[in-house]
Amino acid sequence: MGTDAPGALFFELFDGLPRQGPGDSASTLRALALLPTLGPGARVLDVGCGTGAATLTLAAHTFARVTALDRHAPFVTKLRQRARAAALGARLDAVVADMAQLGFRPESFDAVWCEGAAYVLGIEPALRSWRELLRPGGHVALTDACRLVADPPPESAAFWQTEYPAMTDVAGVLAAAARAGYSPVGHFTLPDSAWWTDYYDPLGRNLAAFTVRHAGEPEALDLAASVAREIDERRRHAGCYGYVFFVLRL
Repeated sequence: MGTDAPGALFFELFDGLPRQGPGDSASTLRALALLPTLGPGARVLDVGCGTGAATLTLAAHTFARVTALDRHAPFVTKLRQRARAAALGARLDAVVADMAQLGFRPESFDAVWCEGAAYVLGIEPALRSWRELLRPGGHVALTDACRLVADPPPESAAFWQTEYPAMTDVAGVLAAAARAGYSPVGHFTLPDSAWWTDYYDPLGRNLAAFTVRHAGEPEALDLAASVAREIDERRRHAGCYGYVFFVLRL
């Protein structure tokens, strides 16, 4: 989050991870349970899908047709492979696209899903851009990093001021949702394990190998140091911030 490193290095470091951000299938299913049943006629858009951890959970636990998009073509290719292996390809469309230029027809979807990527546009601009894509009464489910305490330690506050200056608390996200025209359905904080099992633990292993491969390369080592600081921040200040799942209704 927040890196300006060249894209090739960033995607190399994050290659092969089960997820490209904090999350787990149990949390995806907990959020899904807050939505009406998504039957065979329903359509879901998964924005910033990465390699499709959430996408595959949605497709496996609903009868909806799921469209997933990411701007990084190798991630989309991997999702297509995973969908075929899980026999879900018939109801899952994975496309390479920029979340800032979606290009779908108005009222195309019953739900927009976005785990960990809405911050790229900003929460309120993202919610506003998705409104026209939703059918009446449609839902948005998204996760975002939020402050969980009013007065975090100065070093934690300084870290997030650099990495995610727009980060707010739960009330701030709900206020942005209200301004964008949504009503809250429910929200919950992801467990600490959702940061580690499929994300930071494998990322740490990638990081060690990446640092060896790129020894003496300043750009790569700057990226590695930034990611190492982020992992250390989680170890030291996990109670100060967290990923929160929000389910909203238009």
